[in-house]
Amino acid sequence: MPTARAKLRILLADDHRLVRLGFRRLLDDEPDMEVVAEAADGAQAIALAEAFRPDVVVLDMAMPEVDGVQAAHEIVRRSPETKILVLSMYDEPRYVRNALRAGAHGYLLKNALDVGLAEGVRAVAKGKRYLSASLEALVREAEPAQDPLERLTNRERQILQLIVQARSNKEIAQILEISVNTVNVHRTNLMKTLNLHSTAELVLFGVQHGLAPLPK
Repeated sequence: MPTARAKLRILLADDHRLVRLGFRRLLDDEPDMEVVAEAADGAQAIALAEAFRPDVVVLDMAMPEVDGVQAAHEIVRRSPETKILVLSMYDEPRYVRNALRAGAHGYLLKNALDVGLAEGVRAVAKGKRYLSASLEALVREAEPAQDPLERLTNRERQILQLIVQARSNKEIAQILEISVNTVNVHRTNLMKTLNLHSTAELVLFGVQHGLAPLPK
């Protein structure tokens, strides 16, 4: 997340140039945002996210070659500090779940962009989940008793399990072959996603959900 005075740096990814132009015009009207790059497909989105390290990637769900879900998963793996807001024409709960499981923080229907795009970008930049208003109820109805673990990415689950095993950030970084800073980012995202506030709470959550036994 940038400082209070810095603008949110945004990468736009959509395979239609005119659609990207429309997104850019909406975001350019916001004084706290700037579009730093544009991608025409999922593969470009992955590469540009790694190169530019934007605060938020606004990512179309349906793109050629590498779709939005695949791109989101890879962007999160390579650039965990970057947040993802998926845009889609599809309002079925399964599409929303797939995007969130891949690491997206938000899912916005394209017919609601004029009122929701900037708000969604700001929300996911803060690590908050953001869904179009019409989707919240649909997702809750489809998964009335959803396992909280379903909200975590595969990497977040790995890190949570190692935290439960009383591994230090340095040890986790060595085991997963990532930087200590990346571990810190994932740990922060875990706490935000699960609404927990300490390592002790993370450990207790992991034990209660069967990730690992209590450390001896």
